[in-house]
Amino acid sequence: MSHAYTLSADADLRRRNTFGVAARAPMLAEVHAVDALPALYADPRFDARGAMVLGGGSNLLLAGDPDVALVSLAANGMRIVEDDGDNAIVRAEGGGVWHDFVLWTLAQGLGGLENLALIPGTVGAAPIQNIGAYGVEVQERIVAVDVFDTVARDTHRFDAADCGFAYRDSRFKHEPDRFIVTAVEFTLSRSAAPRLDYAGIRDELATMGIDTPSAAQVAEAVIRIRRHKLPDPAVVGNAGSFFKNPIVPVAQAEALLSGFPALPVFRGDSDLTRKLSAAWLIDACGWKGHLDGDAGVSAQHALVLVNHGDTSGARLLDLARRISASVHARFGVALEPEPRIVGARW
Repeated sequence: MSHAYTLSADADLRRRNTFGVAARAPMLAEVHAVDALPALYADPRFDARGAMVLGGGSNLLLAGDPDVALVSLAANGMRIVEDDGDNAIVRAEGGGVWHDFVLWTLAQGLGGLENLALIPGTVGAAPIQNIGAYGVEVQERIVAVDVFDTVARDTHRFDAADCGFAYRDSRFKHEPDRFIVTAVEFTLSRSAAPRLDYAGIRDELATMGIDTPSAAQVAEAVIRIRRHKLPDPAVVGNAGSFFKNPIVPVAQAEALLSGFPALPVFRGDSDLTRKLSAAWLIDACGWKGHLDGDAGVSAQHALVLVNHGDTSGARLLDLARRISASVHARFGVALEPEPRIVGARW
């Protein structure tokens, strides 16, 4: 099975993280067929102890060199599993590019993922992070997640209800690197009403001259909004939103609103909590557009940390910590990072 994966020692990771920071791994295993995973983990050349899964590197800050081997899935197939003409179940392998998969579903006439267009990363990373944007979380569309269990060295299938999904969270995040997501199945529809009530989608559609949009047209509106608001990682190194929107008790949100009435506040994960705009909090502390050498905060969006050239992951982490400290000092709100941090602790 060795032909189904390749091993590279002292692997350069600069092109494997969207921040574009320099880092090296002691070994990188690139897996071309998921059924080769048991053989890889039994290969004496591969040190499986603590091995870390590397997706598209778009939700990752390499604050130092990893001290363990990395595993990257290259398998990227996608197909329709069931289709009754209106609703369908589609299956995508974990190594595929998320945005390419979204575009493929739309080309099949299937809606449901259009609000999640242009999110960077892989299909396998989507359930781990429970990615979300413009009023939709991927958990709403997931039927099941297939994994390779690196501890038991076998495969397992989790129904959506067993994935522990929450805001930017899942059971997979709480057992990092135990489960390699090999495939995800989604339920999609050709007739479901699009989700249009979030963050300017209707305004963008109006600009496009569209009153009754198709799923593909909603995706195009989302793509246009994202390209306008967020820097392109291919041009300026970044990992998208660096901080989660904090969720606080209702009383704390109301107290903040009394002092800062412009603060955007949304329902949290229950009627007892509220979600605050991290971008607003950071911008109010004066960080938007901040430069610290080549490290900085995007002038387009206060949630996005950027590498303008050749900064280090350690320097970006230091900047993130200072931003978080200033928000806590002014508003009493703790910010948590969204990307996984490797080589340091938050």
